[in-house]
Amino acid sequence: MAARKNAGVLALFDVDGTLTAPRKVVTPEMLQFMKQLREHVTVGVVGGSDLVKISEQLGKSVTTDYDYCFSENGLVAHKNGELIGTQSLKSFLGDDQLKEFINFTLHYIADLDIPIKRGTFIEFRSGMLNVSPIGRNCSQEERDEFEKYDKVHKIRPKMVSVLREKFAHLNLTFSIGGQISFDVFPQGWDKTYCLRYLEEFQEIHFFGDKTYKGGNDYEIFESDRTIGHTVTSPDDTAEQCRSLFMSK
Repeated sequence: MAARKNAGVLALFDVDGTLTAPRKVVTPEMLQFMKQLREHVTVGVVGGSDLVKISEQLGKSVTTDYDYCFSENGLVAHKNGELIGTQSLKSFLGDDQLKEFINFTLHYIADLDIPIKRGTFIEFRSGMLNVSPIGRNCSQEERDEFEKYDKVHKIRPKMVSVLREKFAHLNLTFSIGGQISFDVFPQGWDKTYCLRYLEEFQEIHFFGDKTYKGGNDYEIFESDRTIGHTVTSPDDTAEQCRSLFMSK
């Protein structure tokens, strides 16, 4: 790749709602735009999902399509296609504390009265737990319906409040993201975790849609290390990037 105009500037992107519609596949137009953007600045992506799910959305070559690819908030980190770091929730918390949390959470979901439930209520990832009251096996239509229901009945915020109080001794962070779930991980393992791999950059622009307090983009959006940009859609992301990096 030819030398970039501003290689010392990093544009770092959330995935869901920022580069793609939630849990949808990236459009060819956005892929082409990201390719063009890399001619101007260094480009990275950071998502809460594991690499398999991020690859489903952004393509199997995601670790080489971007200069940096951070899955699970950066707990699994790639640079130029090479793995540069990993961290494990199991080794950090231990099986006994994990089991206590998982058992309580499953009991809570079992007693939860919501219109429908499907399967895979807790997904164990290398660096976090993803908890879904409806279950991750639901269809896209069911996802959309639960998101609307949750906005009215606050199913996820109420559940997070209970878990935060019950497991205060574990110093966990609860981050609501996407349409149907929330992530659970040790404090400091939010998206700011990936910044430890980006010390060389003097200017880091972060783009995300859930930048409000409690959203899974909030901590990195508010970080002193980043210049935060709130976006409303992939089209808005592209428009803001054109204005910031490609209009000069």
